[in-house]
Amino acid sequence: MAASLTAQIPAPAPKETRGQRLQIAGYVYFTFICYVSIGLPLAVLPPFVHLRMGYSTVLAGLAISVQYIATLASRPWAGRISDHMGAKVSVLWGMACCTASGALLVAASALAWMHWLSFAVLILSRLVLGVGESLGSTGSTLWGIAATGQEHTAEVIGMNGISTYGGIAMAAPLGVVLDQRYGLTSIGFLTILLCAVSFAVAWRKAPVPVQPGEHLPFANVLGRVAPHGMALALGGVSYSVLATFVTLYYVYRHWSGAALCLTAFGVAYVASRVFFIQTIPRFGGFPVAIVSLAADAVGMVLLWQAASPWMAALGATIGGLGFSLVFPAIGVEAVERVPEFNRGTALGVYTAFSDVSFFLVGPTAGAIIGLFGYSSVFLFALLSVLAALGITLVLKRARSRCAPVKD
Repeated sequence: MAASLTAQIPAPAPKETRGQRLQIAGYVYFTFICYVSIGLPLAVLPPFVHLRMGYSTVLAGLAISVQYIATLASRPWAGRISDHMGAKVSVLWGMACCTASGALLVAASALAWMHWLSFAVLILSRLVLGVGESLGSTGSTLWGIAATGQEHTAEVIGMNGISTYGGIAMAAPLGVVLDQRYGLTSIGFLTILLCAVSFAVAWRKAPVPVQPGEHLPFANVLGRVAPHGMALALGGVSYSVLATFVTLYYVYRHWSGAALCLTAFGVAYVASRVFFIQTIPRFGGFPVAIVSLAADAVGMVLLWQAASPWMAALGATIGGLGFSLVFPAIGVEAVERVPEFNRGTALGVYTAFSDVSFFLVGPTAGAIIGLFGYSSVFLFALLSVLAALGITLVLKRARSRCAPVKD
């Protein structure tokens, strides 16, 4: 029956596919701007706090990590705003917060002669940026899904992920160049310009109507989405470990080419999102997530047992191919657990598990390295990915017993 139905549906023309992708890009653009704002000062703030102000490396690290605390705390709130007031409102507030963070960054740079005040303003800038990230990226994703249709959920989430990593990858080196030539103030002014223009772009875009219906209590949404979030958090350990410790791992093994290893992961990640994102609506979120997590596990085995830098690079490549589709594949299943008018909150809760993973993996993996050595950190990642795979298998079995929530 399914095959006969599929046969009656004509394949979309390439022009229509390109038009659909351009439409989606018009919404995930705001996520891209959020992460450009995050990436611009990413490599600049630690030396600014530690070397210029003379504060400890702990406070230099805090200047970066405090943003993720604000992001995590505001994710559910951003989802509720999207559900109750509309995704456009969430994006507008997000762009406004990111603009304000740029202004505060300019103020922190101008007050550098008064270290304690400059640092306080800098922390405030990071907190506002974290809230802006939540509002902007959550609203952008929900806006794209609502405007293009629920059948394009996987494509929107997938392109949103490319915007996330692409924005940081492009902005971080640009921020270093700007700081070296013009100082921290220039990064703040560029952030103001980009986010203010994006605010104007969002203002001119047509809103989508807020879905009517009784909104579920937050605890109810959390209970429905939490198992999917746990699978995402455990699956994301592989990326966090690789991004944080692969350089030190290469140094420990007396290898060169750690940057190539990270590049291999990034290229594989983007390629998988571009070429295989359509497998999610075709085969379903859980089947794709299971294959993806299995591939990610193979990559972690190769990194754990790597006898050469090329073996490690191969592991990173396979890991990137696998990890790429984990977020959208499980995310599609997560948002189907709640009615449409609660999906902003559901997406915010689901994404928050990823934030928790990124925040906690660093110190946890660092402690494991201190006890068992650098190779053990990839065994830790492997076990985490296998745990995510186990949760996904259980969720798939439970999913087969009950239909998703219908609107």
